[in-house]
Amino acid sequence: MSQEHHRGLFHHKKEEDNVNTPYGANESGGYNTTGGGYGATEGDYGSSDYQTGPGYNTASTYVEQTSVEYGREGEYDKAIKEEKHHKRMEHVGEFGTVAAGAYALYEKHEAKKDPENAHRHKIEEEVAAAAAVGSGGFAFHERHEKKEDKNEAEEAQGKKHHHLF
Repeated sequence: MSQEHHRGLFHHKKEEDNVNTPYGANESGGYNTTGGGYGATEGDYGSSDYQTGPGYNTASTYVEQTSVEYGREGEYDKAIKEEKHHKRMEHVGEFGTVAAGAYALYEKHEAKKDPENAHRHKIEEEVAAAAAVGSGGFAFHERHEKKEDKNEAEEAQGKKHHHLF
């Protein structure tokens, strides 16, 4: 078991002594490597270099088209990173709102259940309710920051926003 690694249903390790060769494979174990396909030889139909047309660079295989404007790659990456951070913080704020609200409801229940310490439970309920409101405000603030960072990322990517109203 220490030598075997389970990789799921479709990731089985191929055995080295596999005697079955796939259809179309030659004796060396690979497919037709001369180019052209279907057993064609050099000079046949389909054997030309298809990467010589417009949009291709002769030094490399092709010219990569990017949508980020030149010199603004760092701004785009930074804006995306900040957007993700604000999204996570928004979720933290939402979680805090739910947790504090649940604690406030619990303290309200305890105030009814324990009349001796009802005053203390009411105070803790109010504190928890205030914490829930504050956490909700934090989540709302982070949502606004996330939207701003998303707009900055789109601007750095080259998308123009025309605010008419």
